[in-house]
Amino acid sequence: MDDDKKRENIRALLSDQLKTEVFPRADTADEVNRVVGRLQEVRGDLVRRLIIGGVTAAPVVHGDIDQACETCMYFLVHRRYCELPELDIPVEPNWSCRLWRI
Repeated sequence: MDDDKKRENIRALLSDQLKTEVFPRADTADEVNRVVGRLQEVRGDLVRRLIIGGVTAAPVVHGDIDQACETCMYFLVHRRYCELPELDIPVEPNWSCRLWRI
């Protein structure tokens, strides 16, 4: 499946009110490692990765920072893609996840 089709699939899952683990955000190294470890356990399962990763179809404001994919260090602008190996999914610039990093 190409990135556009995958992105549409993810959009549909999120618009169907998929409950993702938006909080707590992974603000510390320990929290990041915990979330990444859980993501590694479900590598082939897109829905579980979205849930554990806390993926949302809108930016999340946390610590007075608008945490959107487009401002994350893992976002590939021209591809509209999250290159975090444990997520490894096509995204939209205004989406977010709990592993957002400057």
